[in-house]
Amino acid sequence: MIEICNEVISSRSAYESVQPRRCQMPKGHSRKHSEFHYLDHLRIEQKSVAEKIKRDSTMTTGAAWKSEEAGPNRILRWVMLLSDTELTRYNIRMENLKPQVVAKLREKAATYDNCMSVARKLTWLVYQMEDAPRPPQEVQEYLEGFFGEMKWGNTTCIICKEKLNFALFSKAQRGKAEIETGHISPREHNAENVGFAHRECNIAQGNKTIQEFYNWIRGIIQRVGLF
Repeated sequence: MIEICNEVISSRSAYESVQPRRCQMPKGHSRKHSEFHYLDHLRIEQKSVAEKIKRDSTMTTGAAWKSEEAGPNRILRWVMLLSDTELTRYNIRMENLKPQVVAKLREKAATYDNCMSVARKLTWLVYQMEDAPRPPQEVQEYLEGFFGEMKWGNTTCIICKEKLNFALFSKAQRGKAEIETGHISPREHNAENVGFAHRECNIAQGNKTIQEFYNWIRGIIQRVGLF
């Protein structure tokens, strides 16, 4: 496992006092501190994919728009670890939100360290998709230092297990992506629990764990006599 720098990076974020940004580069590096240096190459190859990794790793999904009832459209996952009272300091009043919105926001909460680990894991998976660009050696070695050897064409949908092609990222229509970030358990946001999934598979899984989803499908197949 690579030991990271972990130096604090100055930020103007309103949530800096909740959790400061920290450099994720290897300890002892001689470059400018950075949280997402391993995404620099991907930003050049396909900026939208790099932005998706950062967004899905660190932000809640939230509502499609911000309002008193719907709550914040997106918010840092680690901010959702604060108590209702602490959140009022940031003009987030959970008591004004619908119970299902509160539950969704709380379900998406995760520590800063877990979010950083998820971002690395998703990048590692992206570079192993069929037709994905090859990472610079420095990036490859960095990611392999956390998750092991990369095998090209090895990334599959975590639900249906079909191999995923990098080109699917470019086929989003009306804001709906063909590939989404998925979770083995929708209630855990960490590197061991995260991966990519077809949009249809992710929607079908819903709020079930993958094993619960498989059992549900198996039951349907048995009842209709196809198994």
